[in-house]
Amino acid sequence: MKKVVLLFSYILFTTNLSAQEWKPVEGKITTEWAGKVNPASVHAEYPRPQLVRPNWTNLNGLWDYAISNEQPSAYAGKILVPFAIESTLSGVGKTVGKDNTLWYKRTFSAPADAKNKTVLLHFGAVDWRCEVFVNGKSAGRHEGGYDPFSLDITSLLSKSKQQEVVVSVWDPSNDGPQPRGKQIKNPHSIWYTPVTGIWQTVWLEAVPKSYIESANPVPDIDKGSVSISTVLKNAEQGDKIRVSAWDGKQKVAEQEVAGETVTLSIPNAKLWSPSSPFLYDLQIQLVRNGKVIDDVKSYFGMRKISMQKDANGIQRMLLNNEFVFQYGPLDQGWWPDGLYTAPTDEALKFDIVKTKEMGFNMIRKHVKVEPARWYYHCDQLGMLVWQDMPSGDMGNRWDSRPGIIGIANDKERTPESEAIFKKEWKAIIDSRKTFPSIVVWVPFNEAWGQFKTKEITEWTMAYDPSRLVNSASGGNFEVTGHIIDLHNYPAPCMPDPNLYGREQIVVLGEFGGLGLPLEGHTWQSKDNWGYQSFPNKEELLNKYTTFMDAIPALIRQGLSAAVYTQTTDVEIETNGLMTYDRKVVKMTEEKLQAAHKQLYDASLVKMK
Repeated sequence: MKKVVLLFSYILFTTNLSAQEWKPVEGKITTEWAGKVNPASVHAEYPRPQLVRPNWTNLNGLWDYAISNEQPSAYAGKILVPFAIESTLSGVGKTVGKDNTLWYKRTFSAPADAKNKTVLLHFGAVDWRCEVFVNGKSAGRHEGGYDPFSLDITSLLSKSKQQEVVVSVWDPSNDGPQPRGKQIKNPHSIWYTPVTGIWQTVWLEAVPKSYIESANPVPDIDKGSVSISTVLKNAEQGDKIRVSAWDGKQKVAEQEVAGETVTLSIPNAKLWSPSSPFLYDLQIQLVRNGKVIDDVKSYFGMRKISMQKDANGIQRMLLNNEFVFQYGPLDQGWWPDGLYTAPTDEALKFDIVKTKEMGFNMIRKHVKVEPARWYYHCDQLGMLVWQDMPSGDMGNRWDSRPGIIGIANDKERTPESEAIFKKEWKAIIDSRKTFPSIVVWVPFNEAWGQFKTKEITEWTMAYDPSRLVNSASGGNFEVTGHIIDLHNYPAPCMPDPNLYGREQIVVLGEFGGLGLPLEGHTWQSKDNWGYQSFPNKEELLNKYTTFMDAIPALIRQGLSAAVYTQTTDVEIETNGLMTYDRKVVKMTEEKLQAAHKQLYDASLVKMK
């Protein structure tokens, strides 16, 4: 009993010590989840739902930090990882910029089960260029603000109990050529506060010397099968992969093969859709001479996204071989207290839950990539996702030529800028293609740094033929990709389906932007804006309802999807369905759901 009391006292002491070392920066609105952030246990959920092992170590929490051009001999204070240094929840609230480097440091214990294993140090995302040092030696470098990366640190671990990790980060924001989304050093209008450094979970994992590095399930509902492609690290001759699919506790299929790809037959497959988001569990094992060397858990959904002409010869977007009108908000994924990082996993899930309750079946994730758990929640809840590539380098000049709508223009970017874009776009697809909720890739938005459109689009289509590609949402259009996408504010409209819809799916990639600033819930006290602002909720709802009443006629003519701007207010933009702090839903879920019901009427479209 005495030992239990002493242990409890120690935990209480260390928790209180952490609380004393950290507090949110004051001066900005916050969400209700900000008060639930515990520096001793922040984002404690397993960060990689598609490749799960039971034993791991979370390295989120308080780290030392410094802003310096050289590795500091002394650090300035504590920062709460994984919140960017500019954010309220980091406890720092400072900017860094292109002329400085951000440094992190902390100690950790090697995993208890690390003997004769490979120890991997995982980073969910670090914006933008970083180098990681373990016990004073470089473990590796990484460029890319939106893709996860892992480092083998086995040889760098010392025999002492405590290990040290130091991370240096350089992020030029909009002074550099890298993908950055809406970040800008001087926030204004639709451009927001920079995000520098670690902004997703950091964690440790001890794996076997030979292990499963990745697994990508690709369903084929027409054949009633799923193909699982794995990447094996340090595999030996004769090794096999054993994969089984499960419906709850019932095994549906199992195969053991030599090589890295397994195809399972899924009889009478239960299809995944927004109305029925059924997921099969996967068990994947690396087998050597009959013995299981590595064992991971995953899941998949049996779903298909495709295109086909309707009875009038207009291309339609199909889900599981049926026309389903896709309608959802533009979702930027920003938080007043965490910027790129939701305060908690509950908060991360909240926006998706609310979107579902409002009667949407799709989300366009706008020029940002979320942590893996966000897509996991979409998979679980049944939410279709269009995934944008974060925009970046705006290019030096136009290379203009005739296009479909107006002029199709490509920017001229440096070879370095092009290489950075291509590398990160591939890394983003690689890290997110396992999630069945993602049905559309969007390489470019509104000509922001758009270059070599045809090349990038055709590469994306070939690299992931299981999804559709929207080459340039609201941007410079070409006859390439599966989708033609128009932006229009505020009222809904569409590209002429008789002119464009014979070869490509016709969608309205952005519209709306109806604004309503609510006192006490805005980023700043004045100069907030929307594309069209209203004085109260009633007038906002009336205008929105007229928009919804206009869309069924567009669907009959050829419209396959629409995206409303936007899920929440973001900084000075007040055109969200919810306030930035998520404390007010401006139009009730029930009224929105009622307004949206007419959009999903199957009788609006007659297929062949």
